[in-house]
Amino acid sequence: MLKMMNRSQLLYIPLILLGLVFIIPFGIMIIGSLLNMTLPIGNPFTWVVHEKFSFANFGYIFKNAPYLKWIINSLIITIIPVFSNMFFSAILGYIFARKQFFGREVIFWIMMAVIMIPSQLLIIPRYIMFSDLGWINTYLPLIVPEIWGIMGVFFVRQYMMTMPKDLEEAAYIDGAGDFTVFFKVYLPLAKPVIATVGTFAFIGNWNDLLTPLIFTTSDEMYPVTVGLASLLTKEGNFGVEMAGSVLSFIPTFLIFIFFQRYFVKGITLTGIK
Repeated sequence: MLKMMNRSQLLYIPLILLGLVFIIPFGIMIIGSLLNMTLPIGNPFTWVVHEKFSFANFGYIFKNAPYLKWIINSLIITIIPVFSNMFFSAILGYIFARKQFFGREVIFWIMMAVIMIPSQLLIIPRYIMFSDLGWINTYLPLIVPEIWGIMGVFFVRQYMMTMPKDLEEAAYIDGAGDFTVFFKVYLPLAKPVIATVGTFAFIGNWNDLLTPLIFTTSDEMYPVTVGLASLLTKEGNFGVEMAGSVLSFIPTFLIFIFFQRYFVKGITLTGIK
């Protein structure tokens, strides 16, 4: 049978095995959320035998934790940076890809070098600065630093550098200005990469635990990630924690499914040139 399979078909075997490795944790999360697990953790191979499926864990979360407030907080600190990232990444990416000015490459690569600094090293300076500004336990320290991202600029720049200059030159010949060229020519063509930037921004901000853990101090200001962590600390119930994880996972899953075709195309084309 193996002799009848060509090399491309043989590649499916390790890909399927790798896919199962990634799917198993999600299966454990979903099954655990439907079981009344009163212990912090258990052997997943014995769950189905000893436990019965129910949605009691989900009801427990909505009854005993301000979960809807956590969701609202997560949406606020996620949606604003997503749209601002998409907007500013598009503008800056266009400038660095299509405009000639003194020090363009130097400025761009200095910006890229900032990525080399681990974000954890900036926590203490940011905390001191935000504390002096009175921003602790507010939305501002979770939104303002995420208004735009360097990687988003990089993706858009690489994508726009692959576009032919003939489009730009034709628009200028017709009397279009820089703003018209950007909004009417480049922006519509850059939808895949901008959707990719938005997807990355959404997943990164929605799943962020460290930053809101440092800058928020009350249940009312917790996003869903910190809220779930505090809930596990209080309850020690694995089933409740998995139910909360399922509820937290659903928005990111829907966003990825909705933007999947743009996401794949944007990632593929950003490395062409």
